Amino acid sequence: MIELQKVCAGYGGRAVLHEVSLTAPDGQVTALVGPNGSGKTTLLRAIAGQLPLTGGSISVNGRTAAENRRAFARVAAYLPQTRSVPAITVETLVGHGRFPYLGLSRRMRPEDRQAVARAMALTGVDRWAGRDLRTLSGGERQRVYIAMALAQDTPVILLDEPTTYLDLGRQFELLELVRSLTGKTVLLVLHDLALALRYCDRLAVLEQGRLAAFDAPQAVLRSGTLDRVFGVTAHETPFGCCFTPGGQ
Repeated sequence: MIELQKVCAGYGGRAVLHEVSLTAPDGQVTALVGPNGSGKTTLLRAIAGQLPLTGGSISVNGRTAAENRRAFARVAAYLPQTRSVPAITVETLVGHGRFPYLGLSRRMRPEDRQAVARAMALTGVDRWAGRDLRTLSGGERQRVYIAMALAQDTPVILLDEPTTYLDLGRQFELLELVRSLTGKTVLLVLHDLALALRYCDRLAVLEQGRLAAFDAPQAVLRSGTLDRVFGVTAHETPFGCCFTPGGQ
C-alpha cells in the first residue's frame, strides 16, 4: 500500500506539489494523470525517495525511502522515464534488478538467476539476452528496463511513462503485462487517458500540483474532472473512450 499524507515537494525554492494525500490500494494499478507540468513525475520521484519532501509523509508498505535505501529497494522498484544506455548485455542489465538482494561480492545465487530468467521470459526479452543494450531500438530497450524492474521482485512497482518509445501494439502488450502482475501494487504515470481508463483500477488526477480527483476510472470520467483539467470533452463509445477538444 502506498500512503501519502499532505505531501509537498519541489525543486530549489519552487514548490511543485501542494498537500497531496491519497492511498493506492494493495494489488491494484493506479495511474497518475494530468497535464504537462502538473507534478506527476515529481510525485513519483518523491514516492521513490529520489526527491526530498518539504512537507507531509509517504509510506510504502510501511516503509519510507529515508529509513534504509537497501530495505526500501526490496519493497519498491522504480523505473524513471529517462535512463542511460550502458555498454552491457541485456541479461546483465536485467540482473541489476537483483542488487538489493546480493551480498558484498555481488555474486548471483541460483534464486537470483531464476528471478532474472522469469522476468526476461515474461517481458519477451530473453531472446536478446546476449545482445549489447545499445544495439536495441528505444522500444526494445524499454522492455528490457521493465524486465529489470520485474527482476527486482518487489510488491510495489513505480513506473514513469512506461509506454514511452513503444508503438501502439506494444503499449497494449505492456499494459496487459502490468494488469497480469497479480498481487502487485503498481503506480504509473501515463499521458494517454484512454489507456489509463482502460487498464487502471484508480486514477489520480493532478492539476497544478494538487490532487483534483482520485477514484475509479469511470467515476472520474463521469465527474467531468478530466474534461475540466485537460480542456477536452470525453465521449464514451462501445469500444472505449475518446476525447475531443473542449466544447466539441
